[in-house]
Amino acid sequence: MALQEIKQISIRQYLADLGIYPAKDNSRYGMYNSPFREDHNASMKVDYPKNLWIDYGANEGGTLIDLVMRMEHCSLHEAITTLERKYSCTDVGTYQSANIPTSNFSFHRKNPDSDLKSPESSITIQNVQSISNPALIEYMNERRISIDIARIHCSEVHYSVNDKPYYAVGFQNDKGGYELRSKYFKGCTSKDLTSVNRNKDHCLLFEGFMDYLSFLTIKKLQNSPVDVIVLNSLTNLPKVKNTLELYKSISTFLDNDLAGKRAVQELESIYKDVIDHSFLYINYKDLNEYLCHQGLIQQQDIKKKSGLKP
Repeated sequence: MALQEIKQISIRQYLADLGIYPAKDNSRYGMYNSPFREDHNASMKVDYPKNLWIDYGANEGGTLIDLVMRMEHCSLHEAITTLERKYSCTDVGTYQSANIPTSNFSFHRKNPDSDLKSPESSITIQNVQSISNPALIEYMNERRISIDIARIHCSEVHYSVNDKPYYAVGFQNDKGGYELRSKYFKGCTSKDLTSVNRNKDHCLLFEGFMDYLSFLTIKKLQNSPVDVIVLNSLTNLPKVKNTLELYKSISTFLDNDLAGKRAVQELESIYKDVIDHSFLYINYKDLNEYLCHQGLIQQQDIKKKSGLKP
């Protein structure tokens, strides 16, 4: 895709693909809770006709590329690569005119993904194998995930987009599709949740599979002893309404952001015994960020003990 085409991708649609919708909305602009900081005032404005954003609370703004760089903490090249892979085979016009729901997560609303063309539908799986690529092993090491645990629950997926070959760590969902992650790409072949059934009365609920792998790494477990549901996106939460009713208790490990907190609040209003574990990583975005930070501290301690400067 040309750079100009990437800039034409709707910021509104990009955020919707991530399950982020405006708190206030009209035909010309939407007011969002900032996706990269704690924001209870919906202080980020997205101008739909101009396709620009500005976060008044952080005094930042710009194009979609600027937003991706800010949200993903990545470079200009990485942001462009991410957007190109995600939207390369989709008509850009679709993302300018799509009718996007404005309500936040609710068990009672229609899944917003059902009305949108999936940008990942152009991904073609070429091969699935055990994780062995050095770049992917390095990527998992950077995320502080045990490679032995990663190999049990994930695969090395080789795929193509526009006949261009790529590879990533793949986490399979209940539809047989894959969540794909690498240092430069975050996407999926199809969006669905992943469930692990141990026939127990307790369930662990994770927002993403990196958090699930982080949990296993922290606990030094190869598999969870109880049932697990990995949503792979908060937009999949309505799908598990009936399933969650079967459990006596539910432990949640959702992101420490506004969307995650709202989801926990709604779960607590519906189910009797919901245990919110986000307090364990209260100063971090999610469980994996907490794990990465703890790994950094351990490295610094080792260097100090060895006489090396951190």
